[in-house]
Amino acid sequence: MSDKVVLYYFNGRGKMESIRWLLAVAGVQFEEVYLTTNEQFQKLVNDGALMFHQVPLVEMDGMKLVQTKAILNYIAGKYNLYGNGLKERVMIDIYAEGARDIMEMIMVLPFTPPEKKQSQLDKIQLKVKDRSLPTYEKALSNSQFLVGNQLSCADVHLFEATLMLEELFPAILSTFPKIQAFQNRMKAIPAINKFLQPGSQRKPPPDEVYVKTVMDVLSHLFK
Repeated sequence: MSDKVVLYYFNGRGKMESIRWLLAVAGVQFEEVYLTTNEQFQKLVNDGALMFHQVPLVEMDGMKLVQTKAILNYIAGKYNLYGNGLKERVMIDIYAEGARDIMEMIMVLPFTPPEKKQSQLDKIQLKVKDRSLPTYEKALSNSQFLVGNQLSCADVHLFEATLMLEELFPAILSTFPKIQAFQNRMKAIPAINKFLQPGSQRKPPPDEVYVKTVMDVLSHLFK
């Protein structure tokens, strides 16, 4: 196995997008292998690369890493995005999990039946406006970062989550000035600014092609 970082996933956001974000913020170059068929997926399973028969899969530092949270924590720990000490780390985990909760609600939308989509959108908007965003607004009231005095993976995840929310609800941050200021600070970080530019490895919102590809690759789960 080479020293290259290689990501195995679909050509779309999904659970891999947060991994792409952390690697980009850490300044780590990576290659991607896009899964388009169930045969590709089954080969990874048969080769023993997918411990739990799930993607994302990341080849890194001589390892085949699976399970999204484990991958994210490894990257955060390696590249100084995981705070100082256990107390900071657990708070980073708490805020990061809250952001991932938001993103996971959004991730399932493309796979939601059309007649249920508006109801799901309403639930997302209500939850984030009543619970999630006020919590982050308070956390950022006296600090540039969610935890401690340096950038962490929790900040990166929150930034990603707020961008995804604005794609669905453009005015959702209008009553959260601290989060808006946080967004502006994050956009000023060179690595983040670069990842936001056209032509980067950041993926666009999922479309029908992405949904079909996921269902084709994981056809054994959609029978």
